Formats: sequence, structure tokens, C-alpha cells
Amino acid sequence: MARVLLEQVAKRFGDTLVIPRLDLTIEDGEFVVLVGPSGCGKTTTLRMIAGLEQVSEGRVWIGDRDVTDVPPGKRNCAMVFQSYALYPHMTVRDNITYGLRVRRVPKAEIERLLGEAVRILGLEAFLDRRPKQLSGGQQQRVAIGRAIVRQPEVFLFDEPLSNLDAKLRVEMRTEIRQLHRRLGNTVVYVTHDQVEAMTLADRVCVMHEGRIEQIAAPLELYERPANSFVAAFIGTPAMNFLEARMVSREGRPMARLADGTHLAPPPGAPAAESGVPVLLGIRPEHVEVGEAGTPFALRVREIEPLGPAKLLIGEVAGSRFVAQVDAHLPVELDALCRLTVPPEKMHLFDRESGRALA
Repeated sequence: MARVLLEQVAKRFGDTLVIPRLDLTIEDGEFVVLVGPSGCGKTTTLRMIAGLEQVSEGRVWIGDRDVTDVPPGKRNCAMVFQSYALYPHMTVRDNITYGLRVRRVPKAEIERLLGEAVRILGLEAFLDRRPKQLSGGQQQRVAIGRAIVRQPEVFLFDEPLSNLDAKLRVEMRTEIRQLHRRLGNTVVYVTHDQVEAMTLADRVCVMHEGRIEQIAAPLELYERPANSFVAAFIGTPAMNFLEARMVSREGRPMARLADGTHLAPPPGAPAAESGVPVLLGIRPEHVEVGEAGTPFALRVREIEPLGPAKLLIGEVAGSRFVAQVDAHLPVELDALCRLTVPPEKMHLFDRESGRALA
């Protein structure tokens, strides 16, 4: 186990700068997930840790070793890829132990490491099968087993669940988290799925255009996003954003929407300055149904049932808006649904920079 440290790391492909200078510390034994949209630099960052991409500037440390110029095979990392990368002609046993045999590890030690890995992963009954005889989840376990037997200081996962169906993804998330609890190794995990990130990580690192927008525990990201990008990316369904202006009404700061509706801003909002443009962020699950005459109203255009709840999709003050309500709430298409939102559940962002204001 070891701490991973990136110091002012940058990456260029030709003249194109894809990772500006980036600083990141992943503590010994920590499970950190790099998450963000396609092209944000998360996989490139992972590959620089692994040594599969050479850094253009900066230093990479694993434990107390500067591994910036160390080849991948000598960094004591094990990587699990999106594709299982199993040898189709080899059995499960041979796929897991191939790297050990290449390094001429003693046979008794190979058997010990193999036995420990297959016991952890529940693969005892499949040792003599070939990959085509396994399900997708079982193949992914074999790929993880191949990483475990190396006894690395750091596990690197590059979107390992992308090829699995929805049910298997949930099951494998649980297994990977339990595996981390058993082994205690440092884990760096890349995904574009924010639900995966929130359920697995000790800390989530949200990336955008090669930069770290925020790194924090999952609940902190959800409750206190640093900016509108993080707020929009974290949470399902995504946060609603309404354009508003800060005004003073009866001596109190208020957010006035485009249709003239006034809403009390969240606690900690800056003092009102007439006409200051802001974005008001409201999560669909924080919306409550209001009484008749409540000025904040959603014009319902679509209804999506989710089982215990349903989504009402429509417009508020000219902007798209989604509200999550009880599945049995009687609502008709094209009707007005009166809503309320507790001020403490709202978020306020600067409209120009996206920076959180409250």
C-alpha cells in the first residue's frame, strides 16, 4: 500500500495541452474515484499514474518513490481495464497466474496467491474454464484476480464495469467495495458514471477539461458543490438551474425569477444588490408540492414513472425543470403543479463564473 502524489503534472499531445498543471494526493489505503464527462482527462491521469502515458511536466510519486521516469512494470501498480483483456485460449487458472509465471515466481507461492485470490472472488469452481465459458461478471472477476495476485501497492481501475448490464454493474460495485475493505490497498478508479463514483469512493474527484473542479467525500459533493458544473454532474436526476436576479424585498434578499416569482434564497446568500444575476439550483428530489395559489409553479409537459416516485418534466419561468414527486400524486399533462422548495435545500451560484455563492 502507498500514497499516490501528482505534483504539477501536465500532459500534452503535440501542441495540445490536455491536462494543465494538476496536483492530486491520494492517501495510503484510500479509494478515490476520478469522474467527469468524456474527454475531461480522467483516463489520461490514470494512465500517467500507471506509466502508460509519459508526463509532459511535473512529478509522479508512489509511496516514497519518484516514479516519473520508471517504466510501468516497475511501479508496483496493477491495472484493470474496461476490456477484460483475457487470453481466450487460457483457463481461468492460467489467466490469473500468467504474470507470476513470466516473472518466475516459485510454484508454491503461485498456488498460494491463486488460492487466496479465487477465494476472495468466488472463482474456485471456474478455474478450468476458458473465458468464453464465463459470464461478463465472471470475466471481470478473473481480470481483478490477475491484479490481486500481483500484490500491488496501488490498484488502478479504468471504467471496469462499462461492458456489464445494469444488474451486474450493481453487483460488481458491491464486490469491488468489499474487496477494498478486505485488502486495504490504495485504489484509483475512473468512471463517467456519477452513481458509480458516489457509491464506491472515499473521495470523488470531479474533473472537467483536464482540471479538478472539486475533490471531496460523496455527501459533501452532493450537499456543497463548489460550482454549478459539479452541482449539475453530481446527482440523479440532475439539478435544475433557474436564472434569477438578487433583489431586496421588504428588507430581505430575494431571488426574482424571469416570470417575476420571488423565492427566498438559501442561508448564507450574499447581501442583495439590485439586479445581480445568479443561478438558483434546485434538486428534483428536494421539491415539495405546494398549496393552491403558491406562486412557484411547474407547467407539466411529461410524466415519467419510477415506481415509488415519478418525475414531472416541464417549465418553470421559461426554463426546463424536473420535479420528483410521490408516484400517487394526481397530475395531468399541461396542468400547473404548485411547488415549494425549502430555502436550506437550494443552491446559489454566480451566473458568470458558476462559483457557489451559498
